[in-house]
Amino acid sequence: MGGCLATHRTASGYWLELGAHTCYNSYVGLVDVLEGCGLRGEVVARAPTKLRFLDGDRLVPGANLWALLRLLAWGEALRSLPRAFGARKEGATVYSYYSRMLGRRNYGNVLGPMLSAVPSQSADAFPADMLFKSRRGRRKDLPRSFTLRSGLLSLAEAMARQPGITVALGKAASRLDRTAAGFAVETGDGERHEGSAVALATAPSTAAALLRGAFPELAAQVARVREVAVESLGFAVRAAKVAIPVSMFLVPRDDIFHSVVTRDPVPDPEWRGFAFHFKPGVDREAKIRRAAALLGVEPGDLEEVAERRTALPSPVLGHEQVVREVDRLTAGLRLCVTGNWFAGLSLEDCVERSRSEWARVRDL
Repeated sequence: MGGCLATHRTASGYWLELGAHTCYNSYVGLVDVLEGCGLRGEVVARAPTKLRFLDGDRLVPGANLWALLRLLAWGEALRSLPRAFGARKEGATVYSYYSRMLGRRNYGNVLGPMLSAVPSQSADAFPADMLFKSRRGRRKDLPRSFTLRSGLLSLAEAMARQPGITVALGKAASRLDRTAAGFAVETGDGERHEGSAVALATAPSTAAALLRGAFPELAAQVARVREVAVESLGFAVRAAKVAIPVSMFLVPRDDIFHSVVTRDPVPDPEWRGFAFHFKPGVDREAKIRRAAALLGVEPGDLEEVAERRTALPSPVLGHEQVVREVDRLTAGLRLCVTGNWFAGLSLEDCVERSRSEWARVRDL
């Protein structure tokens, strides 16, 4: 339950995130949900996170913008900069847009790894206007960057406790049918659930498989959305054993993982938590050895080790046409298709899509 909300909790109450890590006060739709679930008092401000680059096991000097500026090849950047004027994100990939601005070598050595660390996959082919988005409003009564006292999974857990909501875990949906009154979902154990409306909030491949029988044309459009696998390894280490500076978002220039996110923005006197987001295909022991080597500890020092494999959308140019077709094919139906693969991958993008889908079907 929770999808990309994946909080791992220890018996002592310490927690770390294997999925989404951060909320922002510009996520006004998400804040509405938090307040509606009675979680306003659970909001905890996050300390500022420092972006650092890794060259092997070495931290490159400088943090945040200074780290980026330090690594750029300025001759190439200055030659490329005039091409940035008038450059448009519409119709451009992340690679074509940003390499045009600062040069191909700067993109490959600096920008590419940094931009790929955000979605935990190569961002080169992403539509340039999807990766970073400006949002209209902010909830200034909340911290700019925040989490929840017991981790972000608390949101899904609070939603599940709301009146009228029943959660059935361990029951894989195997079939979606149309009925005279609406829809029926069948689970692998043969149970059948019927209703006048249905929403699919799953990875594209799962949604396509469920839609294929009753809605083949819609399934074909959904199946066009690419996916990648991200394998996350999270663990806790006794704080006294780790020398690496606190509050980090670590970006390797070339490694078997896309990024490392620390739990330091919510400090703990005894523990430090880390989430390594690995490229697919690395075995568990290799992941543990690499994580331990980077932190300068022994593999046995990694406690409360947890793993998670996540299917993430990997949109390419033409994605907006796919979304338009999905919307066209569901118009007039009390069938919602939602998730993190429409306008963007963030939590707020998920909320906005789900709210717009509900607004569409509630009066049908």
